[in-house]
Amino acid sequence: MGKFVYFTSAEKRQANEVDLPSFLRDRGEKLLKAGREYRLVSDHSITVRGPMWYDHAARKGGRAISFVQQFYDKTYPEAVSILLGRDGQGIIPIAKQEPEPQEPKPFALPKPYLTMRRMYAYLTKHRCIDRDVVTAFVQEKLLYEDDPHHNCVFVGLDENGEARHAHLRSTGSQGKVFRINVEGSDIKHSFHKNGTDRSLYVFEAPIDLLSHITLYPAGWLEHSYVACCGTSIQPVLERLRQNPKLDTVYLCLDNDEAGEDACDGMLDTLEDMGYDVERLRPEGKDWNDDLQAKRGGHG
Repeated sequence: MGKFVYFTSAEKRQANEVDLPSFLRDRGEKLLKAGREYRLVSDHSITVRGPMWYDHAARKGGRAISFVQQFYDKTYPEAVSILLGRDGQGIIPIAKQEPEPQEPKPFALPKPYLTMRRMYAYLTKHRCIDRDVVTAFVQEKLLYEDDPHHNCVFVGLDENGEARHAHLRSTGSQGKVFRINVEGSDIKHSFHKNGTDRSLYVFEAPIDLLSHITLYPAGWLEHSYVACCGTSIQPVLERLRQNPKLDTVYLCLDNDEAGEDACDGMLDTLEDMGYDVERLRPEGKDWNDDLQAKRGGHG
């Protein structure tokens, strides 16, 4: 049995507020700037900001203690001890320290493949999304299949119609799922669709956005949608900035701890800004789970 270690409530709070970019840099990890977040060079699916982390591949996240538990394979007492500097490596600063600047790679869209056959097969057959919904986004040049990996490419445009963001999702059903934002992407311009009415629907992943439209198609062309490709509020704020007519926000993030935490933070911010905000919660973990449960998909 492991040795019992006592921590006060204040010590636990202090450990959970440790700045992760500083913590990782002090331990030799290399980071890349990704908007207001940082991506681990060793694992591009993981982003950190302040004491918060999010794994875009596993679609889960949390604060500093759970990060150390997860990615250094430590027990809770070990993680708290490390974050408090009791492991012989000194006190980890809570005040944010900027990692040494690295030259950002210019954003560029992946090369398109000659056809979109694999992408259509994956989204319509494996994910049960309506073909007409997929085609609508393809026609708007917001979705295509890349070459040579055959990933789904979900494109985010700025107000001038220029591509500024791209999220890749593997179409293979074997092995570890591949999800990543293309290096150099501007997170505030993530995958979205502009509508004509006053409503904005907010999702974590593009596939959940398409799944929700498939589940609830009535009036979808009039609504605005955004997939944050994570849980950052920046894409939501950009949609609201560009379209002052929007006054109602539906938070459709995942039905899990990370989704609930993100919704709580977004709700407080958006209500303080004067928006009407409503939480729409899927019955399963996410909207594609709901869609597949309804249509008997492959998962």
